[in-house]
Amino acid sequence: MMNSTKMRRKVVPAATDSGDTAEKQEQLLLSAAICNGEDLGPFVRKAFVSGKPETLLHHLRHFSRSKESEIEEVCRAHYEDFIMAVDDLRSLLSDVDSLKSSLSNSNSQLQSVAVPLLTSLDSFVEARNKCKNISLAIESLRTCTQLVELCSRANSHLSNNNFYMALKCVDSIERDFLKKTPSSTLRHMLEKQIPEIRTHIERKVSKEFGDWLVEIRIVSRNLGQLAIGQASAARQREEELRIKQRQAEEQSRLSLRDCVYALEEEDDDGADGFGENNNNRDGYNNGGAGALGFDLMPLYRAHHIHQTLGLEDRFRQYYFENRKLQLTSDFQVSSMTHFLESHQTFFAQIAGFFIVEDRVLRTGGGLISKMEVENLWDTAVSKMCSVLEDQFSRMQTANHLLLIKDYVSLLGVTLRRYGYPIDALLDVLSKHRDKYHELLLSDCRKQIAEALAADKFEQMYMKKEYEYSMNVLSFQLQTSNLMPAFPYVAPFSCMVPDCCRIVRSFIEDSVSFMSYGGQLEFYDVVKKYLDRLLAEVLDGALLKIINTSVNGVTQAMQMAANMAVFERACDFFFRQAAQLSGIPLRMAERGRKQFPLTKARDAAEEILSGLLKQKVDGFLMLIENVNWMADDTSQGGNEYVNEVIIFLETLVSTAQQILPVQVLKRVLQDVLSHISEMIVGALLGESVKRFTMNAIMGLDVDIQLLESFADNQATLLSDADANQLKTALVESRQLINLLLSNHPENFLNPVIRERSYNALDYRKVVAISEKLRDQSDRLFGSFGTRGAKQNTKKKSLDALIKRLKDVN
Repeated sequence: MMNSTKMRRKVVPAATDSGDTAEKQEQLLLSAAICNGEDLGPFVRKAFVSGKPETLLHHLRHFSRSKESEIEEVCRAHYEDFIMAVDDLRSLLSDVDSLKSSLSNSNSQLQSVAVPLLTSLDSFVEARNKCKNISLAIESLRTCTQLVELCSRANSHLSNNNFYMALKCVDSIERDFLKKTPSSTLRHMLEKQIPEIRTHIERKVSKEFGDWLVEIRIVSRNLGQLAIGQASAARQREEELRIKQRQAEEQSRLSLRDCVYALEEEDDDGADGFGENNNNRDGYNNGGAGALGFDLMPLYRAHHIHQTLGLEDRFRQYYFENRKLQLTSDFQVSSMTHFLESHQTFFAQIAGFFIVEDRVLRTGGGLISKMEVENLWDTAVSKMCSVLEDQFSRMQTANHLLLIKDYVSLLGVTLRRYGYPIDALLDVLSKHRDKYHELLLSDCRKQIAEALAADKFEQMYMKKEYEYSMNVLSFQLQTSNLMPAFPYVAPFSCMVPDCCRIVRSFIEDSVSFMSYGGQLEFYDVVKKYLDRLLAEVLDGALLKIINTSVNGVTQAMQMAANMAVFERACDFFFRQAAQLSGIPLRMAERGRKQFPLTKARDAAEEILSGLLKQKVDGFLMLIENVNWMADDTSQGGNEYVNEVIIFLETLVSTAQQILPVQVLKRVLQDVLSHISEMIVGALLGESVKRFTMNAIMGLDVDIQLLESFADNQATLLSDADANQLKTALVESRQLINLLLSNHPENFLNPVIRERSYNALDYRKVVAISEKLRDQSDRLFGSFGTRGAKQNTKKKSLDALIKRLKDVN
């Protein structure tokens, strides 16, 4: 642009004031525009607009003529150079002709010499091409041979269902031969068949895997039952060892030092039941589970084949989804059958499922991840807990809960060995502990009621040693370690061993429910429910049968004897609960409470005492025959006391056969106390208006006879117990002593009263003392010295009566 501007500045003539015409000016402008290469369109348009195109042509011709002269000057300047160049070109042409003739001669000579050589060269080239073709043909044949051999091998593997080796052959064909196969037909055939072969293998392996999925469900159930059965057998062995240990401890407690005990060692080899060669990876192994009867080879084969096909992720997902669907199907509880009948199959199926998954996790080469197995287990635990909650809420039989709890605990033990957490299942079992024991208490209440209702209140008659062992030794009811002679008549009736069997069964069921439930120390729980069974159920049932069914002395005595035996049985119950719970007996003894059947025992002794008192009351009615105004003292005792003593001696001879001495002592003490009260009551009664000192001396003889009876029981009881029996007569004895005393006013002395008359009520003393009539009051009384003494005693007694009335 700058150059054109400069040229324009050079060409455009400067304006002059010479007065050129407009035509001249227009010509200069046109010339300048052409020189500057500008557009001539405006000039042409102007010429036609003004109607003077000839002027424009004239100007153009004038400009061309002015340029021709310039061209001639330029041509003239370069003409000489052009002539010189033409001359040089002509000399060059002559040289070229010379060179051409020389080349022609050389070519003729070269052709004459090279014709034989070219002929030989052509022969060599032809031979070399043939050699190359032959070599290529040989190589092609070798390639085809190897290819055909691989194809044949692949077909053989396919025929033998050796899919992995067939895939290896196909991969080798595709990798090493497909691209260099000389035959396009063969190559096209291979390109078509290789995908079909892979599809065929995938389809076959998938079918085998599908068959395995169907089969493994049945196998899982059997596998779970087998594994749980092994856990049950192991638990049984533990129980047997524990029983032997308890027997050894019991015999050691009894100081049987001459016995030697040895715990047999069980051979637990193979107890796992899972074979030994768990690490055998030669080809497709069975995951070490051949001994359990399940085969993982189809699974591992399918996994390996899909790995080879590059479809591992898809297969892993397919496997997980199918197993998850199977597990969901296993959760279905049939509504057509009772859960008690199907619970073993239900839990065994789940146990087998997770045993298989554990083996796949450990030996499957990443087929399933640990997190996936844990997710499946969490789902299974949640479902099992839900099923247990639902089924337990419906059950109303303790034995059903125990059966299911035992199997669930075995399931927990089995799967815990594989690392599965089972705390949630144990929590469900613990949660229903109270319901189970309530149902168990209800069952025992019915059984005890039936056992008591069937009892005839007769002593058990045992003909054989096994009967004694079953009814006495098994509950440690014996009072001696010596075997009795047979036939043997037990001091108790059949209700005792029957109830003992019920209580023992309760303890065993309670311990069984609490055992293997995740709680190590459960004796306190067992003891709590055992206390309830004894104190509420058994004691209540015994109390009811005592109040409603005991009608005679014989039945009451048998019932009291039974209660004494129950007291020994209760000791056995708590020891058995401690032993079964696995705690030392000293700890159980330390936590013992009082006898739990106290109410029934007291009621039995009370009703026995009441019946005996009724019998005694019949004899005591003879006290009305006593001559209260007798002049002489009866040396042999009154009639009533002789009858009472005969009855008491008969009672003792009979009762000592079945009643323990302490029970007999308490009953006799109660009866003697009643006799004492009746004697005092007779003196207080309105039927006795007055009585003499001789009558009191007769009562003294009566009480001496009763005290002698009590002393005679020292051979059966002890001296201390015999003295305690005599204390039952203390009121009548102290009253007679007071009336016979020469100084009855000593009753007013607090020290003497506390020592010698502490059982007397002063109101009774006043009432009875007022009835005492001395011989001096008789119309024909003696006026001798004896009468004077009696008068002195009478004065003292009157003073006592007066003082006691003043106190009242």
